[in-house]
Amino acid sequence: MKLGRLNHVGVATRSIEQSLATYRELFGAEPSAASFDLPAQGVRVCFVDAPNAQIELIEPLGADSPIVKFLDKYPAGGQHHLCFEVPDITAARAHFEGKGARVLGPTRIGAHGTPIFFLHPKDMGGVLTEIMESPKQAH
Repeated sequence: MKLGRLNHVGVATRSIEQSLATYRELFGAEPSAASFDLPAQGVRVCFVDAPNAQIELIEPLGADSPIVKFLDKYPAGGQHHLCFEVPDITAARAHFEGKGARVLGPTRIGAHGTPIFFLHPKDMGGVLTEIMESPKQAH
């Protein structure tokens, strides 16, 4: 397995609107589409395009959102995860499990509508890492 394309950097925020205001003011950036809810993952999501990747702004949908603890620890928000593309999510999962990396939870559908899973930060140098089947490869 080779390291795939960086798809996005996930940034946790208490307010997507406030974060978008910062990206607009400092970078002249606009969201690539309207924010949307991912109830199965407990977050609201909005993407901002950069020339070589995206910024994924993630806001908790409620008190039981998986990013609430992160925001409690880092009240201003911040980098939550990195996401890399792979051509085959099933092969990638088998590869990481075979190497002893801890996969967090089941493979599920992510914000881009493609299968994803996460690798434990303790196995990735302290960085929560999302593995995503490339939108070009997904059916």
